[in-house]
Amino acid sequence: MQQTTLTSFSNQSYVSRFTLLLVSVAMLSSCNVVKRVKDGEHLVISNSIIADSVHVSNERINNIIDQKVNSGIRKYFSTPLKLHIYNLARPNIDSILNANILSDSSKVNRNIAILSKKQFDKHIEARRNFNAWLKRTGEPPVIYDEDKTIKTAKNLRKYYYSKGWFNNNVTYDVEKDSNKLAKVTYKVTKKKPYILDSLRPLISSSAIDSVYPKFISATLLKKGEQYDEQNYENERERINTYLRNTGFYHFGQDYIRFELDTTKTNHKVHTDLIIANRTIRGDDSTTTEPFKIYKIKQVNIYTDDNFDNRFKVITDTATYKDINLYSKEKLKFRPKALTDAVFINKGDHYSDLARSRTSRYLNDLQMFRYPNIDFVENEADTTLTANIFLEPKKKYSLSFDPEINTSNIQTIGFSFSTGLKIRNIFRGAETLEISGIAAIGASKTRNDSEASFFDINEFGGNIRLTIPRLFSPFNTDKIIPKYMSPSTIINVSATSQQNIGLDKQAISGVFSYNWFPSNTVTNTLELFNVNFVKNLNTSNYFGVYTNSFSSLNSIAQDINYIDSDETLYDSSLSNSYAPADTFINDVLTGNTSLTSSDDDYLTVNTIEERKERLTENNLIISTSFDYKKDKRKNIFDNDFSVFKWRVELAGNLLSTISSIAGLSKNEDDNYDVFGVTFSQYFKTEIDYIKYVDLGNKNVLALRSYAGIAIPYGNSNSIPFAESFFAGGPNDNRAWTAYNLGPGSSKSTNEFNEANFKIHLSAEQRFSLFGAFQGAIFVDAGNIWNVLDNVTDDDATFTNFNSLKDIAVGSGFGIRYDFDFFVLRFDIGLKTYDPSQSDNNRWFRDYNFRNAVYNIGINYPF
Repeated sequence: MQQTTLTSFSNQSYVSRFTLLLVSVAMLSSCNVVKRVKDGEHLVISNSIIADSVHVSNERINNIIDQKVNSGIRKYFSTPLKLHIYNLARPNIDSILNANILSDSSKVNRNIAILSKKQFDKHIEARRNFNAWLKRTGEPPVIYDEDKTIKTAKNLRKYYYSKGWFNNNVTYDVEKDSNKLAKVTYKVTKKKPYILDSLRPLISSSAIDSVYPKFISATLLKKGEQYDEQNYENERERINTYLRNTGFYHFGQDYIRFELDTTKTNHKVHTDLIIANRTIRGDDSTTTEPFKIYKIKQVNIYTDDNFDNRFKVITDTATYKDINLYSKEKLKFRPKALTDAVFINKGDHYSDLARSRTSRYLNDLQMFRYPNIDFVENEADTTLTANIFLEPKKKYSLSFDPEINTSNIQTIGFSFSTGLKIRNIFRGAETLEISGIAAIGASKTRNDSEASFFDINEFGGNIRLTIPRLFSPFNTDKIIPKYMSPSTIINVSATSQQNIGLDKQAISGVFSYNWFPSNTVTNTLELFNVNFVKNLNTSNYFGVYTNSFSSLNSIAQDINYIDSDETLYDSSLSNSYAPADTFINDVLTGNTSLTSSDDDYLTVNTIEERKERLTENNLIISTSFDYKKDKRKNIFDNDFSVFKWRVELAGNLLSTISSIAGLSKNEDDNYDVFGVTFSQYFKTEIDYIKYVDLGNKNVLALRSYAGIAIPYGNSNSIPFAESFFAGGPNDNRAWTAYNLGPGSSKSTNEFNEANFKIHLSAEQRFSLFGAFQGAIFVDAGNIWNVLDNVTDDDATFTNFNSLKDIAVGSGFGIRYDFDFFVLRFDIGLKTYDPSQSDNNRWFRDYNFRNAVYNIGINYPF
């Protein structure tokens, strides 16, 4: 059910500002970009870097330029929108107001008489505020500055020096014209680069020197490669990480330095790797001593360390796998539940990695507030005592979430959900979550005046148990070690809906494993996913799928099955659509004038097949695996990729059991379980998203998706819930959801779906002004039927020639960034419509009258 949250906006000043701004922007073609550029100054309209006669397009290098041009210049139709908005502002607004209004007492008095003194003051202040808003929203002209150009040249020389061109030379040319415009060109002569040659270690501590052969084998400083300063920084970090994970507790990156010799070396770099001894600073003296390797002597966990317990004594202790557990009250956790989260082991060398893994695992348990790990040095034997302090969260927590919403099926609705979270329910750091939802609504199709206003209801409940380990009879530590934070989730839910579509009851259960092989990779294995859906009001099928009913009704009238003023609907019957069912039966049994070769007969047959499929109860028992690799570092990262892959097998277990048990098949030659024909299919999906940061808040976003679901064995079609659809605000935006495809068919179904899908999108996003952002996009894709019971050639994918039926939509959009979410408005135009004839597909309905207007929250991908 698609919902729209009802939100009220009371600040009308922003609406009026935006309206005025749009009018102003429409006249920008007559504006002068140098309107606010003073005589003797020049607006920078171009920056170019030429290295050895080659134009440099590398974004990293171009970002070195200190004085960048105004956003929009020579981009996006050469419209520097922010500069034009800034130019609309008056630089001397107070003088203008004083000269035009405030200095004329008669004009002031006349305005006060009309508006009142208070309103007049507000009017003057509003003009000042709007002028200030234009300046804030806009962007002042970038005036050429010689000092910044010199600074850029110096920084370019430093950059190329850092990449091995030690003798590079940078000059610049400035081209100024009589129109107050300036173009700046930086010319780089790189000359011969320097190449790495020898690497000599100078290590003061014998303990570090003894492990030098181990860590130097993976050095980033390779002989014969060009000098790169970043490689030296990365090498320092790599060596520091290695030593910090090999027992050198006091070691730090500052103890590593490199000395380079390039004197008379014929462009070769000789490097000395210097690792100094440890420096110990006292109150009034500084001493040095060799670094030592530290081992873990003892690991202690304080399980209830909090402010209230700070003066209490320890009353409960336990030891498990050489880890000591202490509690000031009765120990509430099984020792194994906590020791499994600890990677710091007695007798091991000190390791930063073990420390960080322990901290992450304890946080993932969601049992404690800010776990703290302290190491106490034992100087006498060069050991460390690891103390882990834990402050448990409250065992119980409640949540309440009321909502008011509207949707495509209800005028207004109210819902209330509540949840109870119980931590450490079985003393193994497990979390049990129990939630429920109750909703009522008023349907848009309510025809019975005597029925209650709120004729829609939905009730549901969910129980979810999270176990912080793999719940399995087998030892999986070697396959999925505990540093991957494995967990088991058991989820059971049930829902019941009334007056929503066909009405239904659904019960589902999931038993899944989750683990994280790295910071970027997430794996999920749903060992069992059971889903049972029972349709309660199948007699209302034609009330939901009204297009199918209209087609039947037209055919019945055309063949004189009913009179032209009659319909296949009878409100006096308990099943008002019983006449439609009778008509279908009469057509398919030969009791009408239609024969099996007639097009109308085939239409009726297709409608009946689809009706049977969409009204049948579904039983799906599947196993699936999800792989996700997300390289995005944070929410501000605009140069990353996300790869997702999912594979699912359904029905194999039930099919095997039914075959072994010798169960009889139904009239369709399929097995039934509890009176329901279970589904059997193979399904896989691949989704790849790539963001490319173009600089200056411009991002190119790309997406490619493909999915296929193949029925076999006990099924000849895919359940509706597992099929694919196309169109909508997050898909091909030139078509509404479920309205595209399959293939080139001219389907009139309310919900078009199929079992094979291809989707591609490209979108360029750029900053407009303030929090407003713009986008231009192209979406391509479609759905088809393949290897199932659909025989319509237009709707099936037969070979690569079917790719000509890929629909293309293009358009543009405006977004407003609220920081915590983005409100999106996109206009999609049908660029290539496969449902049209072959020679009339391009730009057939490419206009705003046939456009699709999409409103969405956040980006489409």
